[in-house]
Amino acid sequence: MRSLTIGDRVEVLDEALQGVVLEIQGDQVWVELDEGFELEYALDQLIRLGEDFQVSNFQAAQSKNAKDAPQKKKGSPKMPKKEVPALEVDLHAHHLNPEADRIDPFDILNLQLDTAKRQLDFAISKRIQRVVFIHGVGQGVLKTELGFLLKKYSGIRHYEADFQKYGWGATEVYLYQNAREEY
Repeated sequence: MRSLTIGDRVEVLDEALQGVVLEIQGDQVWVELDEGFELEYALDQLIRLGEDFQVSNFQAAQSKNAKDAPQKKKGSPKMPKKEVPALEVDLHAHHLNPEADRIDPFDILNLQLDTAKRQLDFAISKRIQRVVFIHGVGQGVLKTELGFLLKKYSGIRHYEADFQKYGWGATEVYLYQNAREEY
């Protein structure tokens, strides 16, 4: 390695500092750093920057800092899917009318379907994405009629609701809020 001369560009070993040699006295070297400060270093603390060096300490330190920095994933960030709360509508007759045991079954069914339609229209108007209709198991008449009602709507999909939460007696409806989302 060549010895240092005044005007050489140098870098401080073990530090990310670069500058120009101002004065040399024996083993002591005064360097004007790029930041504008003049500091004194021992000759063995400096390396001359030039064409014979591919990577400087400064560049190595920057590279190391870049590697240590948390890496960002390319593309859009993936957000954890939040569970969208559902509007729950209990269609059991005794919830809709306390005197359900005195009403004709046909009228009860119409009351249940009217309630389902009204609540579904409300969900659509308020842009609620999920509605769960709790219809119970029974003989399956209400579930079947509810399926016919739901088929009249476009932009929705319906399926069995979460078994662990509702058992076999509920239907979940997903309302697509955007035309591109429709199935």
